[in-house]
Amino acid sequence: MTGAQQPRPATLRWVRYGGLAGAVLLALVAWRGGVLPGPPPASTPGTIWRGPYGPWILIGWFAGTAALTVAWWSLRRSVPSLRWAYVTAGLWLVPLLLAPPLGSRDLYSYACQGAVFSGGGDLYGAGVAELGCPWVESVALLWRDTPTPYGPVFLLLAGLAATLGGSLTGTLLLLRGTALAAVVLIAVCLPGLARYGGVPPRRAVWLVLACPLVSVHLISGAHNDALMIALVAAGLLVSLSATRRSGGAAGTVTRFADVGVTARFAAVGVTARLAAAGLLLGCAVAVKATALVALPFAMLAPALAAGAAGVRVGGAGGGAAPGRWWAGQWWTGRWWAGAGVVLAGAVAALAAASALAGLGLGWVGALGGSDDLTQWTSPPTAVGFVVNYIGQTVVPGLDAVPWTRAAALVLLALFLVGCWLRTLRRLRAGAGAEVLLWGVALAMTATVACAPVVYPWYLVWPLVLLAVVARRTTALLVVCTVAAFLLLPDSTNLARFAKAPGAIVVTLVLAVLLGRLLRQRRASRRA
Repeated sequence: MTGAQQPRPATLRWVRYGGLAGAVLLALVAWRGGVLPGPPPASTPGTIWRGPYGPWILIGWFAGTAALTVAWWSLRRSVPSLRWAYVTAGLWLVPLLLAPPLGSRDLYSYACQGAVFSGGGDLYGAGVAELGCPWVESVALLWRDTPTPYGPVFLLLAGLAATLGGSLTGTLLLLRGTALAAVVLIAVCLPGLARYGGVPPRRAVWLVLACPLVSVHLISGAHNDALMIALVAAGLLVSLSATRRSGGAAGTVTRFADVGVTARFAAVGVTARLAAAGLLLGCAVAVKATALVALPFAMLAPALAAGAAGVRVGGAGGGAAPGRWWAGQWWTGRWWAGAGVVLAGAVAALAAASALAGLGLGWVGALGGSDDLTQWTSPPTAVGFVVNYIGQTVVPGLDAVPWTRAAALVLLALFLVGCWLRTLRRLRAGAGAEVLLWGVALAMTATVACAPVVYPWYLVWPLVLLAVVARRTTALLVVCTVAAFLLLPDSTNLARFAKAPGAIVVTLVLAVLLGRLLRQRRASRRA
């Protein structure tokens, strides 16, 4: 890490084992006050404090989370090596692997959905309570009667876990194993993506894997967000590696006739890599539909090779012979053909998963099932709350939340289109892979910021993508730190008890950011 002072060995030991102590403390808390099987308790911080082991549960939870967070923050700019980052972050994950879940009851929902799916139930038409899940009493009340919003790939995996696991405990362990495999895939992809993004790989690995949200919510809570973002990262990495192997980055090959037999076979390899990238991204969408945001940017990877090779996008100035895209390096001269391969791979993955699951696309209609939850952790919802506080003094009964949410979705759609077009223009001008990664990172960040509901583990989506491209990440780390403390070990959400203050703070932060953006735009116009 250029320019960063290397920490002393004593500091490294304190960081590694201080964070490990925090993880062990959280695992102990999980056995006494975590998300245990059985009916969900109607808890508040007060009832937890007065309950069995209450003070120790709360003190251990906050102390363990603080230890992990301080250790994570302390090396955000000075990780000694890639290996050290892997070993340390891996040590922190171990204590939580065999402990009960923390912070959320979603893992029990996954187990119930797997049991119902393996029994032939239609989870897109009804909730697990109506369909007869044997473990329904452990599912949060909010999700018992809600059709699942998850795609067929996740249902296939959950059904397999329930079939092989047999019992609730066995199913939970297999689902957590799936989450662990997803985190490992993220860990494998991070160095390659960081090199494309121009960021030191060891820093990217540390920012993601050592983040408390990963250990608590992706490993302990085993949220399927881990699988979704892992497949997105893998799809982006494969798509970028395809453009590198194409020869376009060197700008030396423009016609098929100019290359030998080896290069001709390499062309087939490029096509296969682009198709594989599409398959990975299609599987990600078939876990959670949010992954769809990344697909259009992965389709721009062939345009990256086109710009680097000095070939005008659309084929003018060299490349394939007219009307014969197979006769030349179509991934440079005809970038849109390569984009079509990525898209075809994604569609094929979705179609195959839907056919295997046998439930069609019913999950698309269930995507809005969680919108009834209103919390200030969602910026548009927070703004709606503030509008209500002010407007209800004039218009009693005013409910601005649906309107602010709808406005946020419109702004998101406009932003995504503009971000994609800007990324394409810059790639056509010869920009590198960093621009493509910035585009998808900003798109995913905007998706979370404009979502009607935001849970703490949603922040891992932009964290993975921003860690491989952003030079300054302090703001993101602050948000992740606040989110790490919002949920208590038994899934009690502290945001419920700070509705007005939280909404006002979020709205003020948005106003400050908007004002800064407007000032920067005025300054750039004057310049």
